[in-house]
Amino acid sequence: MSWQLRRATAGDLDAIMHLETSVFANDAWSRESMRGELSNPQCHYLVAFRPQTPEAVEGYAGLFAPKGTHQGDVQTIAVAESSRRAGLGRLLVQTLLVEAHDRGAREVFLEVRADNPGAQSLYESLGFKEIAVRVAYYQPDGMDAVVMRLVIEQPKAAPA
Repeated sequence: MSWQLRRATAGDLDAIMHLETSVFANDAWSRESMRGELSNPQCHYLVAFRPQTPEAVEGYAGLFAPKGTHQGDVQTIAVAESSRRAGLGRLLVQTLLVEAHDRGAREVFLEVRADNPGAQSLYESLGFKEIAVRVAYYQPDGMDAVVMRLVIEQPKAAPA
């Protein structure tokens, strides 16, 4: 399956919130919080769609990575149920990691629900390591968050 990604804009807010509330029913971000993320220059949000249906957002992901801080944080990522297991989540995270590197990040963090082993496995396959647990982080259901960290390797120069 082929996907296209583009930078999210304020015009994507309705589509993002539709996906946000369907994927994260109990702990979805508020519309105001998401609007703030989309307008924050320290953030980089993407939307994903199939080339033949660019109006149908199938996934989104966001990164907070202020230039000069050497750290980034994957704020959120969601993929529509109908588009899961097709590599879209991996593509979104990999694209955010490129952006984090371009902004000067040397490490990227994220939180993932402790009851989401599929997402944890994806992040581990990309090189993230578990570093902590935040007890009862996700509300209102009180689910723990697994905190993960990826050290971004610096490119090594090689003779031509």
